[in-house]
Amino acid sequence: MRTLAFYNLKGGVGKTAAAVNLAWCAARDGLATCLWDLDPQGAASWYLRDTTGLDIKAKKLLKGKDTLASQSRPTELPGLDLIPADTTYRHLDRLFDDNDAPREVLAQLVKPLAARYDLLVLDCPPSFSRLSENVFTLADAVAVPLIPTPLSVRAFSQVMEFLAQKRLAEGRLFPFFSMVDKRRGLHRQWLDAPPQDLPNLLGAYVPYASVVEQMGQHQSPVTQFAAHSPAAAAYQALWEELRVHLDFN
Repeated sequence: MRTLAFYNLKGGVGKTAAAVNLAWCAARDGLATCLWDLDPQGAASWYLRDTTGLDIKAKKLLKGKDTLASQSRPTELPGLDLIPADTTYRHLDRLFDDNDAPREVLAQLVKPLAARYDLLVLDCPPSFSRLSENVFTLADAVAVPLIPTPLSVRAFSQVMEFLAQKRLAEGRLFPFFSMVDKRRGLHRQWLDAPPQDLPNLLGAYVPYASVVEQMGQHQSPVTQFAAHSPAAAAYQALWEELRVHLDFN
């Protein structure tokens, strides 16, 4: 099983929309896929029409009272399962610190999923935390959506600095431009000549589009309800790039 995480230090950059759409792209490719919504706000769960939360508290899950696999459930999209968001995720950092190997907790939790899934997609909350350390330790690739602005690049640089301080691998970070508005000069400029301090920048980008905002109305991926839209094509192109880095041939 491969693990693809979606992360950004900033919110409001299209992270969850990308996680949901690419998870569905993977499922349509025939990969048994599970999306774990790690953000207590639960936007990914909402998009996939599940707001029920876990059957048990996160504390019991971490103590081995039940397996993570028991918490996954099918969505309405064939081949795509969900482990939903839960309000008790807000306590994860403290629970991780109670463990003898706090950076390895997530990796141990997901092991049973490998018997069932080809791909695990993580939608992560926007913060530096013990949880984010676990994500960076576990993930085979971390996709980082960036709006083409200097503040976004600064936030990405802060993530790189965090990884260096924690001695975590930096080569698995894959930034990509999100919410691109070609009416803006800077956005066009960066598409033509991206900043050099964005290693592993993906070539595909997600446009600023009302159809992405409509995910909340349809509670479904753009690649499902508007499969022929430019935004759907963009998500598909992102997936095609990332599947290569995840060694899905």
